[in-house]
Amino acid sequence: MTYFEAGNVAHRLTFYVLIACWWIFGLTFWLRRRPPKVQETKRDSTSLVGFALQIAAYVLIWMFPLRRGRFISQADLSHAQDWLLATVTMTLAVGSVWMVNSAARRLGKQWALTARVVEGHNLIQDGPYRLVRNPIYTGMLGILIATGMASGQWIALLAAIVIFMIGTYIRVSSEEKILREAFGPEFEAYERKVRALIPGVY
Repeated sequence: MTYFEAGNVAHRLTFYVLIACWWIFGLTFWLRRRPPKVQETKRDSTSLVGFALQIAAYVLIWMFPLRRGRFISQADLSHAQDWLLATVTMTLAVGSVWMVNSAARRLGKQWALTARVVEGHNLIQDGPYRLVRNPIYTGMLGILIATGMASGQWIALLAAIVIFMIGTYIRVSSEEKILREAFGPEFEAYERKVRALIPGVY
């Protein structure tokens, strides 16, 4: 069974919404306006190790549906259960892409793959940064989970989440170390008030 032969309307709609979200997710970074070069005051390349692990998690979650030529799980679910799973999956995907997009735009010239602080760096605490300190990573985790839910590969999804969280922990630790050094008490107050990745959890 191919992607486009998925069993019902709920499966098809989930597939199209999720693919659209992945396109928007990718274009958020690919087409963003490149800021003028700024002088870096601090940099920590350790975060690139975390980035590599996050990418590995994405590869893992996509590997199974691509290899099997189908995307939507064909589990024996009732019509109502199909639509419930589809609605949760699509809501998570759309919300995650919104968070990534709005956080990337709010971050502006300060965003980079490598942990760094630049001249004139601001500690952003508004927009999606009111909800979590690392909303881009929250959105990345959300779209990973949505993709795993849609593919129905639960063991692969669990493994991908573990790998992604290890990578995210490395990136957050690296980035927040230099933010703590740069902003001192201001960052520490923000850290006490707002969770790193998941509101009320972590």
